[in-house]
Amino acid sequence: MIRWVYAFIDRPKERFEQAAAFWTAATGTSLSTRRGPGGEFATLAPPVRSHRDACVKIQGVDEGPGGAHLDLAVEDVQALASRAVELGASVVLDEGDLVVLAAPSGHLFCAVRWHGEARRPDVFEGTRLDQVCLDIAPDRFEAAAEFWGGLTGWPVLGGVHPEFRVVKPPRSDVPVRILLQRLDSPTRPGDAHLDFACQDRAATRSAHEKLGATFEAEGPHWIVMRDPSGARYCLTAREPRTGSLK
Repeated sequence: MIRWVYAFIDRPKERFEQAAAFWTAATGTSLSTRRGPGGEFATLAPPVRSHRDACVKIQGVDEGPGGAHLDLAVEDVQALASRAVELGASVVLDEGDLVVLAAPSGHLFCAVRWHGEARRPDVFEGTRLDQVCLDIAPDRFEAAAEFWGGLTGWPVLGGVHPEFRVVKPPRSDVPVRILLQRLDSPTRPGDAHLDFACQDRAATRSAHEKLGATFEAEGPHWIVMRDPSGARYCLTAREPRTGSLK
């Protein structure tokens, strides 16, 4: 069983500080001590007084523009990795309690050891960063829905728009869910971005622009933004406490 999910912010190493400053401010968190051989990893830590567990991390990557990925925290890392391989994933790196895998759609994700995380962070200024959206080419969409539903054991729900499927945790204490987005044309394998659930998208857009983000586009239930490092994310019209579309 998946006990906890981390949303991982991936950004080029040279833009790490810029990205970290924005995302901590936008989520009401603070940056942990950096770790890893080159200081490429850090956690976005909720306020100590909140007694909540982190669910967002950030890393500096050597290649590419960055994006996002999922860390699935479980008690038996190898069992989850084996299940993923049975469903069509491939192992990229196996370090025992950390296994990096590539889903059939090309999206990287990690199976990691659960350390007792159980207390979801609070809503911050009417928003909650609660979703990783995986961008999927049309010919891989149905297979992706089958893979993620099979791996997590979570229900895969259709949305208001047919190009979306939500892989929704059955427990309200799991902090991050998975959104599958079918694109109209082939995309770069592995593209993914983060989504906020917003009580008031216009107010959140204004607040994020003051932090250095820029507006890109607007859809029926979402606003596409770019963070100061140039990476895309979305402000969605969902209730921050439940994740449901308003």
